[in-house]
Amino acid sequence: MATTSLYNQKGETVGTLELPAKLFSVPADPNVLYEVVTAQQTNRRAVLAHTKTRGEVRGGGRKPWKQKGTGRARQGSIRSPQWKGGGVVFGPRKTRVFDVKVNRKLRQKALAMALSDLLSTERLVAVDSLEFPEGKTRQVSNMLAVLPQAGRRTLLVVEPKNRLVSRAARNLSGVEVIPANALNVEEVLKAGRLVTSSSALETMKTLFASYGAS
Repeated sequence: MATTSLYNQKGETVGTLELPAKLFSVPADPNVLYEVVTAQQTNRRAVLAHTKTRGEVRGGGRKPWKQKGTGRARQGSIRSPQWKGGGVVFGPRKTRVFDVKVNRKLRQKALAMALSDLLSTERLVAVDSLEFPEGKTRQVSNMLAVLPQAGRRTLLVVEPKNRLVSRAARNLSGVEVIPANALNVEEVLKAGRLVTSSSALETMKTLFASYGAS
């Protein structure tokens, strides 16, 4: 069982939290992390390049000249691929699929590795509460300033229904907010530190109960 210190919003230590070893004590494997992050980035890729076939290019409905008697090659449309302004043969199409499949257990293992690395380097900061009734940016900024590892890129992991923190922190530079049920490997690896509440940690432990090396 792994443990981490529990802080309040003033940066004072108020206790410790026990964390499951299968989620927070998994040794890192660079190959697994690379495969999962690459797949995540590839699956987010938008298909932009799209060429039109001769059937999609506007115009060319009339036969340019009669079939016989001109001495020229027969042509059925000025939008055929050999004509300027015609359709494109074998060009890129928006129907291309770049999705890469990664097994669920491998994604789970990679997330456990990323979280374990944050904990082992003391960059995972647990706070007893991330409730800001007024939803003021200043309140979130003041809290982050007094917590350990201040000044680095911060990932705030909150309860899915906690929208006040997202609204309050959206104007803070270097701060990203993500619900506990949407946590992913790429965001965790990019974080200089991860700040979360004890309730969000419980949500993570419940949702990701099967995560780990097995």
